[in-house]
Formats: sequence, C-alpha cells, structure tokens
Amino acid sequence: MSDHVPTSLRIVVRRIRLLLLIFIVCLVVSGATAIPLEVELTILVRLVGGDVVSDPGSLHHWVVKVRDALIETNEKYPFIAYGTDWLAFAHFVIAIAFIGPLRDPVKNIWVVEFGLIACALIVPFALLMGSMRGIPLGWRLIDCSFGLCGLVPLWLCRTFIRRLSTGPQHNK
Repeated sequence: MSDHVPTSLRIVVRRIRLLLLIFIVCLVVSGATAIPLEVELTILVRLVGGDVVSDPGSLHHWVVKVRDALIETNEKYPFIAYGTDWLAFAHFVIAIAFIGPLRDPVKNIWVVEFGLIACALIVPFALLMGSMRGIPLGWRLIDCSFGLCGLVPLWLCRTFIRRLSTGPQHNK
C-alpha cells in the first residue's frame, strides 16, 4: 500500500486481511478434517469413553454408532468416502476464492457477500437435511454453529470493506 494512503485506512486493510486469513485457514482445516474421518472418529470414541455400552440418547452412543457405521461402510464400500474427499476439495476451492478479497477487498467484496450467504444457508440446510438423515438435533446445532461462526469474520470484513470503499483513494 502506498505512503499517500492514510494510516487509518491501512489499519482497516490489515484487519480485513487478518479476518480473511483466519477464515481461509478455518476453511482449509475444516476441509482437511473431512478426509481422515475414520481415524478422527476412532480418536473421538477414545476421548468420550471408549467402547463401553452407553445410553442410546447420549453423545457417546452417537459417536460410537457413527464410528462403527463408517468403519463398516469403508470396509464394504470404500468408494463412498470419495464423497467426503470431494467435500474437502470444495472447502479448498472456496478458500482459494477468498484470495481475491485478500488481494483487493473493495473490488472483490462480492466474494465476502457470497460467503455470508453461504454461511447463513448452512443453518436451514443442516436443520432440514440433518432431520431427514436422522442426525440428532445437538449434532445439527454443532453443524449450524460453523455457519454462524463464519458469519462473524465475514460480516466484519464486509463492514470494513464498505468503510474502505468510501475512503479518499476510491473517491478520485
């Protein structure tokens, strides 16, 4: 950024870039966790108490059930996991799209707005599809939280970008 840009606008640009970097890293990490699901669920079962009989309504019972279903599916039909590989890929591609606003926030505000819409749509999608697939409400609410958590940095970015777009360098 050139020296003629006021310090206050440089600070706004730094905030935007920091928030976008956090969002990008979270997207990549979230995508990467969609690949080794069997390993992750095995570890999670150990963390919640291991292979003990538990109340059918408990978190422990649900995690064990999901882990067992995943192991059985992977043994019989390993190609089904290809769907979560593509889920991971989609996260990576979406993260790449956010490089645009990282480089030029004002010009690429539409990417941030796209992200806001996508994050908002996670809530009804997770509630509806989770219900149709028999996912417990608590688990669906965890899924919804990813969208709500994504809304915060993107909303702040959009606010900062709008402030930036009214700065002196854009009024020439």
